Amino acid sequence: MRALVVERLEPDYAGCELKDIPTPEPKPGEVLVRVKAAAVNFPDLLQTRGEYQHKPPLPFIPGLEMSGVVEALGEGVTQFKVGDAVVGGARIGGFSEYAVTPAAALRPKPERLSFSQAAGYGAAYLTAWVALVRRAQVQPGEWVLVHGAAGGVGLACVDLAKVLGCKVIAASASDAKLKVIADEYAPDAVVNVTGGFREKVKEITGGRGADVIYDPVGGDVFDESIRCIAFDGRLLVVGFTSGRIPNVSVNMPLIKGFSIMGVRAGEYGRQFPDKGRENTAAVWNLANEGKIKPRVYKEYALADWRAAFDSLANRQVVGKSVIVP
Repeated sequence: MRALVVERLEPDYAGCELKDIPTPEPKPGEVLVRVKAAAVNFPDLLQTRGEYQHKPPLPFIPGLEMSGVVEALGEGVTQFKVGDAVVGGARIGGFSEYAVTPAAALRPKPERLSFSQAAGYGAAYLTAWVALVRRAQVQPGEWVLVHGAAGGVGLACVDLAKVLGCKVIAASASDAKLKVIADEYAPDAVVNVTGGFREKVKEITGGRGADVIYDPVGGDVFDESIRCIAFDGRLLVVGFTSGRIPNVSVNMPLIKGFSIMGVRAGEYGRQFPDKGRENTAAVWNLANEGKIKPRVYKEYALADWRAAFDSLANRQVVGKSVIVP
């Protein structure tokens, strides 16, 4: 099979190589999936440099999220059959023509979603769900400021917050991206963060500030967010795509009465397994019911993997870039 293999951990994807390798066979409890689509996520890019917390041994195939069709079943797998459309995580990664994964990591692909939509759905919407529902415990009518709103996890938060009845401010540094979000997701307001945003947010919220701020960006965005958060607000730390991990003087949450909450959806499920299963079920039920609309920015051939990676690294996307082997 054809696969993208990380042979060495180096900058600029220099250790990645597209090559032909033997097609794996599923072991007991595993499933071989013919990959139809694999989402590109920031952790995939970080893994090629060894900068993500999970560091698989070299060589490895990246691609943490994929969808496809069951090709073969390992011993003991009874919940799927050959030909089933499935979605989930991959042990032997998704940036390949075939992927092996534990059967427990797969679920039926929602009929309402295309393979590309399904491939990029799970992690982004699960992150948004854990952030908004479990951590912030948002209420209908609350103002939710979403930074990085054009990215995969940001756009998922915009979409989910609307479903939950919140008032949403989508924030980005690109007017073009904000127009796409406004046209397709109808947030209550959009804000271009270039040159500052705190006064704009205060004006939109009637001087109160945002009740919940969802921040996958960090850096200067975090620093200014603490200036426009409402009393008793919740600032959700989702990631640091800006490249800078910010610091905060604790007198600020003391004086303004807000909370800073870390969001790691996967770890939340590991710490609270029952709640984790509830979270996953809730997110996929939304997909099956057609209440959400994950957006695919562009589909790339496996041979064009570098362009797919660059689309994310260069902040071109509105939604998800997807590799279609």
